[in-house]
Amino acid sequence: MSKSPVTLQMPPPPGPVAVALNPATTALLIFDIVDPICARQPNCKGKMVPAIAALLARARQAGVTVAYGTRAPTMSKWLPEVLPAPGDIKIESQAQDRFYKTDLDTALKAKGITTLILAGWKVSGSVTYTSVGAALRGYTVVVPVDASLDATDFEIAIGLYQILHQHSSNAANEPLKAGTSTLSRTDMIAFK
Repeated sequence: MSKSPVTLQMPPPPGPVAVALNPATTALLIFDIVDPICARQPNCKGKMVPAIAALLARARQAGVTVAYGTRAPTMSKWLPEVLPAPGDIKIESQAQDRFYKTDLDTALKAKGITTLILAGWKVSGSVTYTSVGAALRGYTVVVPVDASLDATDFEIAIGLYQILHQHSSNAANEPLKAGTSTLSRTDMIAFK
């Protein structure tokens, strides 16, 4: 006797919320906006890069610390819209959690960073796992849903669900709940 497959309906995530962040204690982390990753992913170049570029410009203007993370050897292939600037933090990692076996935590804490904005490819990979690593290290995390996408709607839904239901759960998406992740949108992030 064969069993029929189980089908589940994933609950929709709560909508993004507005957040106001202190530029002195906030860092914007950008993951994997490099060729060849973005060249083969329509959601990356077509949707995500413009959102990240606009957020990056506002963050730089406000004096927010900016960090970049990708897998070696793609560090030099960042897309022109989001190029690292001198003084930005740059890490290479073979893990999805960009804290794992890197000096990212040390570099951020040396600058007094307590809040992270995670943007980049992909929400069910590096963004999810780095959000867990950040929460375990005591950071408060903001994930802009328009600047953290994936290849399919299913992967996006899984990533957003995991981000809100991780170790330090924030299932209701309470804005800036300490030690957890909040879903926002680039146009809902203010620097004050």
